Amino acid sequence: MSKPRVAVVFGGRNSEHAVSLMGAGSVLEAIDRTKYEVIPIGIAQDGRWVLAASDQRFAIESGELPVVDTSGAALALPSGSGGLVAYDPGAIPVELGTVDVVFPVMHGPFAEDGTIQGLLEMAGVRYVGSGVLASAVGMDKAHMKTVMAAAGLPIGRYVVVRERDWRLDRETVLKEAEELGYPVFVKPARAGSSQGISKADDRAELAAAIELAREHDPKVLIEAAIVGREIECAVLQSPGDERAAASMPGEVKVEGGQEFFDFAAKYYPDQMSLTVPADIPQETAEELREMAVRAFEALDCEGLARVDFFYTPDGKLIFNEINTMPGFTSLSVAPQLWAASGLSYPELVERLVQLALQRRPGLR
Repeated sequence: MSKPRVAVVFGGRNSEHAVSLMGAGSVLEAIDRTKYEVIPIGIAQDGRWVLAASDQRFAIESGELPVVDTSGAALALPSGSGGLVAYDPGAIPVELGTVDVVFPVMHGPFAEDGTIQGLLEMAGVRYVGSGVLASAVGMDKAHMKTVMAAAGLPIGRYVVVRERDWRLDRETVLKEAEELGYPVFVKPARAGSSQGISKADDRAELAAAIELAREHDPKVLIEAAIVGREIECAVLQSPGDERAAASMPGEVKVEGGQEFFDFAAKYYPDQMSLTVPADIPQETAEELREMAVRAFEALDCEGLARVDFFYTPDGKLIFNEINTMPGFTSLSVAPQLWAASGLSYPELVERLVQLALQRRPGLR
């Protein structure tokens, strides 16, 4: 019998392009080639789909971020069968066969936000991770907070700035933001990996921070600062009808003098530390794990997610955000949380592929 064919898709048209490649490199290294036929597929920054070149670089080297090598054959997903066709310049198109599962190791807009999930749904292809709605809401931090508040999770105070608001009445926007009290954190509403995030301590910094965030997304989120430790928990869909499982919580700390968890802290060596299990009371850890699963369920997530909280000095937990496709290198937080909880990185990859193979295409 032929082995199931798994297409690992990476790259994309956004600022998290390189982050996606780093995660895909880890997945391609960990997936069991004796069990699956693996097809690595890159989406270039201009939107082209290509078979990964044999010398595709997936890691940061000499401070240089990886990008999709477009020298490979162009690809098309032509029909509802999930079939792939390769188009080499000047050559006859080659049918590559049907893909059984797509593993989209992708982050940010036009990827993690329901875009690629919708494409795969239309093509009738099974895939790893959450569906269209969960992915879209999870990507949009403003709508995410609305859903989580409705689900009864405690959230911090925030203001949403839409493009029209900023264009027509900046003074009102600034006044509403200042009611949160300084300092505030300003971030694109639909971006990840801490891209475009700033801390603002006065009005001038606030206006500059909004402009920076708008370079990534015309919709901006301004959040009141929360004094607390950052505690994160990974959630994994269980087989069958069992409830989703939560990992042991871990505490993330920024090293090297940064004021908050920025891109460098997440992806460059020795910039952050993770302590698992987090040094918090046992009853707090159990409450946090329960809240993480509730967040997962509130969005109808599938596959995996990472849920982040603040633990305040007075012992309260405040929901920060959920990532429906968290950073996925073997050294990323979610895989490390599962490794500390007894599930190795290769086992995690295997579990996700198997969950995707079992899912029913279409509405669920």
